Amino acid sequence: MHTSTHTVLYDPDGLIEAELPLDREPYESLKTVLAWTGPDALAERDYEQIALQLTGHARAVASDVRRRADQLPKGSGPRALADVVLREAEGRLSATLEGTVRCVQNRARLVRALYARLDHLEAASALRAV
Repeated sequence: MHTSTHTVLYDPDGLIEAELPLDREPYESLKTVLAWTGPDALAERDYEQIALQLTGHARAVASDVRRRADQLPKGSGPRALADVVLREAEGRLSATLEGTVRCVQNRARLVRALYARLDHLEAASALRAV
């Protein structure tokens, strides 16, 4: 007999995810990660886990950026910049994860860049609403 407490949701359009706010607070302190210097203080698998966490969060923020950008007119500057950032993010997220400080810092920079673009898109949307 197999029992499970997990439910699998079918949401190919990401509608459920669109309604859930991201927990931004833990990622606001990425400057700590970006300030790491010197010899590696953690084990390789620890860096890999941190990079995985940052990768997952970057993908979630990228989805939010895409949703916000899609709400803007096709020829708008903010949407065009979002498209550039998203293409770059896609390329960086497709790179193989490594258990290194450098890899973790690259993912942290990406999360920060995506949040910056999301903030700009929210500001552009607010200006359009006025």
